[in-house]
Amino acid sequence: MIQITPHMRILVAVDPIDFRAGIDGLVALCRQRLDADPFSGGLFVFSNRRRSAIKILMYDGGGYWMCQKRLSSGRLAFWPDGASPARTLEACELQVLLMGGDPAQANVPPPWRRLQVAA
Repeated sequence: MIQITPHMRILVAVDPIDFRAGIDGLVALCRQRLDADPFSGGLFVFSNRRRSAIKILMYDGGGYWMCQKRLSSGRLAFWPDGASPARTLEACELQVLLMGGDPAQANVPPPWRRLQVAA
């Protein structure tokens, strides 16, 4: 099972991929398109052209994990865009994305905030 923690680096590929790609194909995409090290322990998130499915790739030190979610109906409400090939997300934003929501519209606390210490 993949555990998503707040300190993980999460990269979302902006451009869609061919979903026939397996682990080796996604590893190559990480290196070529995203210019990222697939052995880094980060999560790499990909979508198909219709935005109806997501694949996640992660290396845990002993091997690769790949999981896929296909929506039963409809399309993802949000997918990042931009000039760069990848965009980073926080763990809570990825969870919103996986539930079919828009992370930009989600009201989530910042990933780190200073605690007020009573004197």
